Amino acid sequence: MAPVATNDTAQEHVSTGPVKKVAEKLFNPFYSPTNGADGEDGDYKYAKYKPFFPNVKWEPLKEFPVTDRAHNADPEKKSLLSAASKVTHLTPAIGTELLGIDLRELSDSQKDELALLVAERGVVFFRDQEISIHEQLELARHFGPLHKHATTPIPREPGLEEVHVVYTDGSRRPDPSAFSKIDLWHSDVSYELQPPSTTSLKLITGPPYGGDTLWSSGYALYSSFSPGFQKYLEGLYAVHSAVAQADGARAAGQTVRREPVESVHPVVRVHPVTGYKAVYVNPGFTRRIVGLPKAESDAILQLLFHQIADNPDFQVRFRWEPNSIAFWDNRIVTHSATFDFFPHVRHALRATPHGERPTSVEDFERASGRAAKDWQKDLWEKQGIATDAPAPRAGPRGYND
Repeated sequence: MAPVATNDTAQEHVSTGPVKKVAEKLFNPFYSPTNGADGEDGDYKYAKYKPFFPNVKWEPLKEFPVTDRAHNADPEKKSLLSAASKVTHLTPAIGTELLGIDLRELSDSQKDELALLVAERGVVFFRDQEISIHEQLELARHFGPLHKHATTPIPREPGLEEVHVVYTDGSRRPDPSAFSKIDLWHSDVSYELQPPSTTSLKLITGPPYGGDTLWSSGYALYSSFSPGFQKYLEGLYAVHSAVAQADGARAAGQTVRREPVESVHPVVRVHPVTGYKAVYVNPGFTRRIVGLPKAESDAILQLLFHQIADNPDFQVRFRWEPNSIAFWDNRIVTHSATFDFFPHVRHALRATPHGERPTSVEDFERASGRAAKDWQKDLWEKQGIATDAPAPRAGPRGYND
């Protein structure tokens, strides 16, 4: 499990004095973000979007119906793709970049097709977008009701409580003793009863280099396992917890605007439109698998966490520029940003629509009458590749650069 934002450690001093207990405040950017107090407001173009932590309380979230807009999309996405000057699939498993589209001018049908493309490809990138945060929120509302985060910052400008501010500057140096890199991989607020769907993040200020974001495909992760292990995972449920994030906010002196929740979600969920199965756990918020001995739960989660973070075949990496924007489907991908740009500023704004309550394979098939699918097998079958033949043995050297 990932560490909380503070830690008391006993440190031995090699001297004639006694052992002393020294209180250390550890900075974990995932659970305790910077407050943006770097003194640069006067000259900073986007000062009104810097972090603000309002001292307010919000009611608990309740379940509500959500219909995925991708259900309405043309399967071939002709309206959206024909408007692009270039369409580039970045890896076979995940990631597509569209050039030549102005997000402010999308029609409703193009928005629906964007939702479908994101559901199929995991994450879709655009560059040189002048879309304002108000326009970004309006676009996000097309995909579902917007989430308001209980602990992380919102902009200083009033009326933007639905915006999640991502801000890091030189005021606090990253402390690797506070977290490991694998801890930062997450699917946004997966502990909510209805976690996010088609999420967007726009970079407004970035470092000269560094601060990339990586996404990992839950479709590809599921497809990588043996049929027996796939079936085993499909029957499991895991606890996703907001407690550590709330503890980090309190330790930083910030108000927890909505009390933390824990939700139980299927380890394998099915996307409501594509019908593909995706592994749905993440190091940031998934704490244990329900009903398993701790040793077994820990072993399975660590296997899944390391495959998410360590297997490059499931990943795409995006080099941000100011006015770049990414749309990803939080139901089927996990992501993490590199923390390698200190002391430069990295500032982005996120709009986060709610999706449906995560659906297990059994529940999806019973409710929809459709068979849930293995992404890789479906792709190969569409390409005319047999999926029931044994895999060929690797040669003496195998494949590698």
